[in-house]
Amino acid sequence: MGKIFKQLARHWAACLVVIGLLFVQAYCDLSLPDYTSKIVDTGIQQGGIESPLPDTVRQSTLDALSLLMREEDAAAATSISLVFLSALLTALNLYNKLARFGGAGTLVPITGFANAVVSPAIEFKAEGFVTGMAAKMFTIAGPVIVYGTTASVVYGLIYWLCTR
Repeated sequence: MGKIFKQLARHWAACLVVIGLLFVQAYCDLSLPDYTSKIVDTGIQQGGIESPLPDTVRQSTLDALSLLMREEDAAAATSISLVFLSALLTALNLYNKLARFGGAGTLVPITGFANAVVSPAIEFKAEGFVTGMAAKMFTIAGPVIVYGTTASVVYGLIYWLCTR
């Protein structure tokens, strides 16, 4: 045991760095559940928006905006905008750069799904419209559509049976 400590004594600075890195790793591991819950709460459940109303919007501006569309229509317009923007960014080859910069925030289902549909379509467009782009468009997203639709039908039937 003494020989081990003699060898470690010669490399005391490296040992301190290793111990420091172990503390940083433990801190990061303990912080991970909090970050994950924030990603789920804010990023997925609230659509990436921490507050439903920005602090900088005045009441008069909000009243003017509410004249343009109802709250239900605003939710649909937001979803349509997210799908369009993610498809456009994928077509311009900017979506992956945004995903690397933004991290898991780009993995919210609606933008990730649009990216999963557009990416294969762009990749196989050289093979032709029908045999390339149209056939390969749903290679990744196809199972999601099938199982998502099937699950929604099953859940709808269970809900209908439970509320009868």
